[in-house]
Amino acid sequence: MNELIEFISNNLDLLYILILAIFIGVELIKNVPTVLHTPLMSGANALSGVVIVGAIIVMLQSDPTHYIALALGFVAVVLGMINVVGGFAMTDRMLQMFKKKK
Repeated sequence: MNELIEFISNNLDLLYILILAIFIGVELIKNVPTVLHTPLMSGANALSGVVIVGAIIVMLQSDPTHYIALALGFVAVVLGMINVVGGFAMTDRMLQMFKKKK
């Protein structure tokens, strides 16, 4: 528990940036027109792929005994993979609606 409190206190500025990014992202997504959702989802899937690579790099460079960093990296990889797979499945399904039926 002390490691978690120490980690948060050492990285408080990064936590503020994360919270700010969440609020900005939510506001941006709420104001996107419906026509732009499919191209933006493809771009978001590519960004999630970059997040996965970054999380793997952070996990490789962290100390093997630092379990908090490893757990957060693992959670980032899992959530990034869910986002990529689900995003591409949703984009493919949306694009299927525009194809002509035989």
